[in-house]
Parts: sequence; C-alpha cells; structure tokens
Amino acid sequence: MSRLVSIIAALCTVVLCSASGYGDNRTVPGEVTTPFPTITNLAVEWQLEGDDDEDGRVRVWYRQAGGGEWTEGMPLLRIPAGKGRTTQRPFHWENRHSGSLFDLKPDTEYEIKLQLRDPDGGDAEQTVTARTRAVPRPAPDGRVIKVNARNLRDSLLLAMPGDIFELAPGYYGHVTVRRSGQPGRPIVIRSDRSHEVINSTFDSFDFGGQRYVILDGVTVNGSVNLLRARECAVRHCTVNAKYGIIAKSPPGCTNCYVADNIVTYVMPWVPMGMGAGMITGGSGCVGEGIQLTGPGNVICYNRVKGYRDCISFMEDLGTHRQVCIDVYNNDVYVGADDGIEADFAQGNCRIMRNRITNCFMAMTSQPGLGGPTYFIRNVMYNIIDCPYKLSRDTKGDIILHNTVVKVGDGFRVVHNPTRALFRNNLMIGGPGGGRFGRYGSGEGWAVWFPRTGHLCDMDYDGVGAHGFDFKANVGGEKYMSFAAFREATTEKHAVQVDMDVFAADVPFPDPAVPERKPQDLRLRPGSAAVDAGVIIPGINSGFSGKSPDLGALELGGPVPHYGPRPRGVDEQSQWEQD
Repeated sequence: MSRLVSIIAALCTVVLCSASGYGDNRTVPGEVTTPFPTITNLAVEWQLEGDDDEDGRVRVWYRQAGGGEWTEGMPLLRIPAGKGRTTQRPFHWENRHSGSLFDLKPDTEYEIKLQLRDPDGGDAEQTVTARTRAVPRPAPDGRVIKVNARNLRDSLLLAMPGDIFELAPGYYGHVTVRRSGQPGRPIVIRSDRSHEVINSTFDSFDFGGQRYVILDGVTVNGSVNLLRARECAVRHCTVNAKYGIIAKSPPGCTNCYVADNIVTYVMPWVPMGMGAGMITGGSGCVGEGIQLTGPGNVICYNRVKGYRDCISFMEDLGTHRQVCIDVYNNDVYVGADDGIEADFAQGNCRIMRNRITNCFMAMTSQPGLGGPTYFIRNVMYNIIDCPYKLSRDTKGDIILHNTVVKVGDGFRVVHNPTRALFRNNLMIGGPGGGRFGRYGSGEGWAVWFPRTGHLCDMDYDGVGAHGFDFKANVGGEKYMSFAAFREATTEKHAVQVDMDVFAADVPFPDPAVPERKPQDLRLRPGSAAVDAGVIIPGINSGFSGKSPDLGALELGGPVPHYGPRPRGVDEQSQWEQD
C-alpha cells in the first residue's frame, strides 16, 4: 500500500467499530453543506443514511471557481451518529462524512468535488461551491471622525456604517457599542497611536451584540466582551485582564475575528499552581485569555501569556454550536493549566501552527463531540503533563505534524480517546519529570498511552526519550525496546528520535521551572525525522524531499510567524504578496 493510499484508508479504518448484525451497509447519500466558512478554511459535510459497517469513503478535490487544475484535499472523516457520554447535557451528532479544506485564499469562491465510494453500494459524486470570508477591513471611503474621551460615547450613538472613529490618547472608561455597521462598511473604533504610553485606554469594552464593528489598536485594562456580536473584529489591541477577550456564555459570538492582539495576565509558572486544582485545595490557577463560544470564529496571530487557559472554548452548559472555529499562528506562553483548550468542539475546529511554550497541558480536547477536530503543525516546548489532553471519551481528533519537547513522557496521553488519528508527529520526552503540584509528567517513557483502544490509529510518528532507554506503554502493554513497540502496535513506520533531530543546539527543558524561551525546532538535514512521514493530501503536499518530514516544520520550508503581525499584514495581503 502506498503512503498516499494509507492515509485515505486510515480515515476510514479509524472509525470502524464492531457493529452487531448486518444492518443497512449500503450508503444512502444525503445533503452536502459547507457551514460557516472562515477566512482561510472551508468545512464540507455530507449527511448520509445507512453505511452501518462504516466503510464508505469520500475523497475531495477543490479549485478556485472558474476553472484551473483540481487540488486534492484531505479525505473526509467518516463520523457515525453518536452522543456525548460524559457531558452534563446531551450532545448528539448525525451520521455523516465531514472535513475541512485548509489555507485557502480569503474572499474567494471555490468549487469542491466530492467522490463517495462504498463497497456495499451507494456511490455518488457531487460538486458544490463555497466562498471564504473576507478579512475585516475599514471601508476605503469611510468617514474619519476624530474623537476624544469626552465625546466618544455621544459620537458612537450617531455612528453610520463605514464610519471610522479615530481616538485621541486618554482614558475612556467603560464603553458599550450601540450601533452596527454593514457588510464591507464596518464601524471602526481605533486608536490614533499618537502616544505610546497612554494610548487610547479603556477599563472595559463591550460590543453590545452589534454586527460589523472593528476595535483596533486600543488598550483595555479589563475584558473585551463579544457576547452576541456577529462579524466583528478585535485587532492589534493590548488587553490586560483576568478574563481577556471573551464571549463565554450562549449564544457566544459568530464569525468574529480576533487577531494580532497581546493579551496578558499574572499567573506564575510554578509547580504548585499547575493544573486545575491546587494541592492545598481550590483552583490551582485562574483566568482565561481568549475564551469564546459560537461558530465561525477565527483566533489568530495573538500573543497570550499568564493564564490558567490561554485560548479556550466553553464547556458543557456554556457552549453554543462550537463548529468551524480556527485557532492558528498564536504565540502561547505560560498556560498554568491548558495552552489551547479546544473542548466540546462539535466539528471542523482547526488548531494549527501555534507555538506553545511553558504550559501544563499544551492542547486539549475534552471531549471532542464526533469531530473532526484538527491539531496540525503546532510547536510545543517545555510542556509538563500531556501535549494532547484527550479525555472524557473524546471522539474524532486528528493529530498531524506536531512537534513536542517535554519533561517526563514524550508521547503522553493518559486519558481515553476513541477514533483518534495520529500521523507524522515528532515527540520527545526525557528527564525532569515527576510531580508538579497535584499532578505528574511521567517518568521518561517515550510513549505512555495506556488507555488507547482499537479505534485509535497511530503511525508514521517519531518518538523518543532523551537520555533514557526506549520504553512504551500502549493499551496497557509495555514494550521495552523500539523494535518490540513497532512490531506489536500500529506504529509500523515509526522512527526513534532524540534531540539531535534538530539543527540548532536545543536545550532539553530540564528543569521545567523557571520559564524557558521558545526554541528553534527546525530539523537537521539527514536526521531520523527527515523524509519519514506519510503523504496527506491537502496537508503536506509541499514537502521538499522524498516524503514529508515529521513534526511541524518541513526541512527547508518557511517558519511560521507566531503572534502579532505588523500593521498592514493580514491573510489577504499575504496571498497578494505570494
């Protein structure tokens, strides 16, 4: 089987289950939808009936509308109907194929061709169109209105679509917006940036549930509240607050854009304060940097530091339709509990190209509600417990091309995910493990995944433990050599790695405290991680060698930009530059 074919088969195999009886194995295709397009990604869902044996597959091709060559995307994930088993209220999802197209051009219409094949019958093909969203920008002919702390509130009451309010330096207190803009003509509230220290400073800012409003370049020493907002943006702001940029109760916000901000709180990087609970009782840490619920939101290029959870979705009763949420290119630093908490994701949430440093848990899915929830090309350094917290019977997590360097166990998953897919990851553990407050980091096993089941699929990963002999625990079975691990598990194409896979002299993060700086985790030519991956359409087609490399950073490829971009740079301008 070729490496390309193997990933297509895996996306089917990872969902196969021991269904009793014969049932209706033939697929009856239903409606195709493309819900909640974001700026650079599109979701595709194909509802179905039947296919009780879950062996149907859908391949995907796409192109910009109007012609040109087709590009193959990642196959859709086969998702059987189900419900959450560990949640306070029932979460149900339908029988379907579902997946995403990644890194598309903003404000562009795409043709998407789908090919469904089921050995039991029901083959079908469909072509649909969908359009990515535009980056929120001021209207080119917007009326610029100079305001100050005395007249901003009165001026906002008279705001018209397209107006640009340019704020003088000063202290503006608490402000709530009462007017909406229109598509292509947002109301813009921006600092004139004429004083670096005082700036245009608020005690809090509330979007008031409005639509098409942009907040740009101000300082907020309190929360920025997006509750009930739609098609709004927070850009280039500095937020200092226990709860930074938030929409943390239903209905949350919809299709909002949170980009290029600096969001900061005061949680320290000390063992006693790591994790959800403190050894002396109560919470181990507090504060949420960017915390949103609602569909279609984009959280990108922010720098978030010093929180319990730096970037997070809502959980259980606090959730509202957490689908098609993008979290990419953020610089996350000091998350005393979770770096990026993608909990209760309900389909096509995408966690990509983030840099996560000094976090207790790097990324979480507790639970994913059917999936797919994508974790792609994230760089994690100095993580304590798990790089991936996959708990509460999470389903549908797709974990591709991530790089992990952490104390204790490397590929460490202590919970009970099902239907999870791992490919092309690079994960290194080592010394410095043990207890951190109430919790542990493992003792230096290369792989510690004792509760994996037969529905999880792992292969083409690089694993190792710096300074230790190889040991692995998969599904409760222990393997004391790398050869035994490869022979007995699904990791038939795994490679053993150590810190010498990196081109730079990267220090292993022992001790994990105090804080450590982010590191250059690009690969060394000729190392075990180079050319060791599997081809995944739509994810790694731009590889430079014989096959894709392991980890987040392809040898010779560009290093992503993490955190705020210079003014004038956004997804649209990056496409225009390329």
